Amino acid sequence: MTDFASLLLPDRGDAAHSLVPLAADGFDAWLKDQPVQVRTLADAARFRAKPGELLILPGRKDGEWSAIFGAAKAPGPWDLAAVTQKLPAGTYRIEDDSPLSGGLGWLLAHHRFDRYRAKPDPIPARILLSKDVAAIGPTVALAEAVALVRDLVDTPAADMGPAELADAAETIAKAHGAEFRVTKGDALDQGYPMIAAVGRAAVRDRAPRLIEIEWGDPKHPRIAIVGKGVCFDSGGLDLKPSSAMLLMKKDMGGAAHALALAGLVMGARLPVRLHVLIPAVENAVAGDAFRPGDILRSRKGLSVEIGNTDAEGRLVLGDALTRAGEDRPELILDFATLTGAARVALGPDLPALFVNDDALAADIAAAGAAVSDPTWRLPLWADYAELIKSSTADINNAGEGGMAGAITAALFLQRFTPDATPWAHFDTFAWRPSPKPGRPKGGDALGLRAAFAMLKAKFVTQ
Repeated sequence: MTDFASLLLPDRGDAAHSLVPLAADGFDAWLKDQPVQVRTLADAARFRAKPGELLILPGRKDGEWSAIFGAAKAPGPWDLAAVTQKLPAGTYRIEDDSPLSGGLGWLLAHHRFDRYRAKPDPIPARILLSKDVAAIGPTVALAEAVALVRDLVDTPAADMGPAELADAAETIAKAHGAEFRVTKGDALDQGYPMIAAVGRAAVRDRAPRLIEIEWGDPKHPRIAIVGKGVCFDSGGLDLKPSSAMLLMKKDMGGAAHALALAGLVMGARLPVRLHVLIPAVENAVAGDAFRPGDILRSRKGLSVEIGNTDAEGRLVLGDALTRAGEDRPELILDFATLTGAARVALGPDLPALFVNDDALAADIAAAGAAVSDPTWRLPLWADYAELIKSSTADINNAGEGGMAGAITAALFLQRFTPDATPWAHFDTFAWRPSPKPGRPKGGDALGLRAAFAMLKAKFVTQ
């Protein structure tokens, strides 16, 4: 993993180039105060301080220079990311009253998924900070969490099956002295029948399992974080077309978010009793695959008719959410790459958020806005439960017609959560189809920072 801690450092007076942000609405005033040489250089470079623009200004000595970069009117995490790759290698000193506004973007612009590259890209630059030095550690931790999501999602399914996902979870658990356990085999069949059914067609070394981590003082408020860990989704017997399978290595993106969030919670030592649950499966095709029309028993006791084997994520989450609720947590969060309907409605950048508690929804929205990690709440519209009724079982996993797909999926999950427990479901894409500054094409964390900011605000102040 990228060594983020080496890229954002306290300023101890080392030689460095000045790096100065400038918003476009302040450009004219700035330009008037500059000597003719600088005005000429800015004009020649067509520099107008728009986000992403960079202007190198020569100094008076050999090798001496500084840089001006265009920044948004309201400082955000991606201002520095937009110019990172344009800067020459070296050490820089931020000249700004809010030096860490772009620190996260700076770090993530340096992140590379280079596991399969013969020659990794070099790391070009580092920043020295004299202000908000105490925030460097938390910023590095956030970058590491986002990078973890990206790396797990970008890893091909051949190298990121249920066993490898469990290994990643165990590594995080050991790093924080947390309890770690895995349920599989007969115990999974008996205790978590829907997880077992979805994953049973996979070959033996990719057998289904429930991964759990527990951490923290049992006297503290209990919270549960659940992540969908479908390590590859063929669609099962309702087989996906090849074009729809191309990105299915990312169908464990919910699990990646859950692990990254757990690492942040434990690393910050939030005063909570944390319970992480990841149902890890591969939805494969074989003679013993579960079938359309089958009726599955769930851990909760509800019977589920299979309307579509490609709606498997909600099945494994159903058993995991049931287990999470059995310990009466004060809060349940789940992350899942659950529905294409959410992407049609909101696009790739905006996770759909379903919440059964208005105060929790408001807290997540406020936290997301504060850290530039937005979500968009969609309704748990109870009348649409009719769309997933079954004539032969308690509920259907897909229903007919395909309308309101993100909402009906969330309503399905709601049947497996305790009615009185605040619960939020993030239907996140976990993928970026085209690059943006600091956010390359590929796996990405969407909703992670919003959830962590909400948890910090909720529990640190208690």
